[in-house]
Amino acid sequence: MIQAILFAVTAGVLVGISRQVNGRLSLSTSPMVSSFFNHIVGFAVMCVVAVIVGGLIPPTIRDIPYYAYLAGPFGVIFVAAGSLAITRIGAVNTAVLIIGGQMITGAAMDLAEGVTAAPLLRFSGLALILVGMLLAQGRRA
Repeated sequence: MIQAILFAVTAGVLVGISRQVNGRLSLSTSPMVSSFFNHIVGFAVMCVVAVIVGGLIPPTIRDIPYYAYLAGPFGVIFVAAGSLAITRIGAVNTAVLIIGGQMITGAAMDLAEGVTAAPLLRFSGLALILVGMLLAQGRRA
């Protein structure tokens, strides 16, 4: 459990750093150009890791539903939208709004799948994030 938490926190830190670096590239180019280089460099790194670690093509590839591959296009939109947002509203507002969007989507998906575990805590957390978003916006005024 501790290891999974550390991985999640590390992933969160890397997302924040990635958004900052990509936002800087977006300032020098455009959100689409920065998204392109984000993914092309990421693809190259992934190829090297796949060669070293192996297992890039799973034996059950034919059993995987087609919609499972839509994460790639969603990732492109996410990176480009984040690059655009971070140059206009700043890192904190972008991060808070991304987290808010993830929380709303997560709550909606849990509801759609019938997950009913601790709904009060889940919606309380969502409300706190939304309040944080509002407070972060008020700080700029």
